[in-house]
Amino acid sequence: MAHNEHTAATEQHVHRDDVGARMGMWLFLFTEILLFGGMFLVYAVYRYQYPDQFLLAGMELNTTIGAINTIILITSSLTVALSIAALQKDNKFLSILMLVITIFFAFLFMVNKYFEWTAKIDHGIYPGSEQMLEKQNGEILFFGLYYIMTGLHGLHIIIGIVILSVILMFIVKDKITSTNLVKLENSGLYWHLVDLIWIFLFPLFYLIQ
Repeated sequence: MAHNEHTAATEQHVHRDDVGARMGMWLFLFTEILLFGGMFLVYAVYRYQYPDQFLLAGMELNTTIGAINTIILITSSLTVALSIAALQKDNKFLSILMLVITIFFAFLFMVNKYFEWTAKIDHGIYPGSEQMLEKQNGEILFFGLYYIMTGLHGLHIIIGIVILSVILMFIVKDKITSTNLVKLENSGLYWHLVDLIWIFLFPLFYLIQ
């Protein structure tokens, strides 16, 4: 009887910890939404002030690369969700495989972003360059926001790679199992937010009309 009460108390304690961890993650995600939401608001104000110049600047971005990266991140959201679902069903191998694929897609996104930024910098399109200073105010603001917002998003991708890699090691070492999923679920929530932010960034910068 005492053993059963101890077990029940332990399960309740774990449950409370899981709830607290999930609440903490949602609070963190809310602060991230506020951060990017503020940037989206600044973008909206300047776009309203310089609609023609924003359109002109947007035409210099590579829509194909942006579209490929969008597909990559949407697919990575699917694979991280599949990783969670697999571990819920005690399929450790499939969970690990899906998480490895997710991390691979994250690296692929950053490789594409590296080549895109490098191409822009090679053409003198970066904050403070002589070519940039010759442009109109609206174009300067557009590219300033482009580098800040996509750069911050890229930083979140890198952080996501680190987090998912650590979670991967935890699964391999059985520190995360079907009965202890909260860390994997929270990392999945973070990754979904990173993907969602890009879904907003893509049309604002690459599909501007």
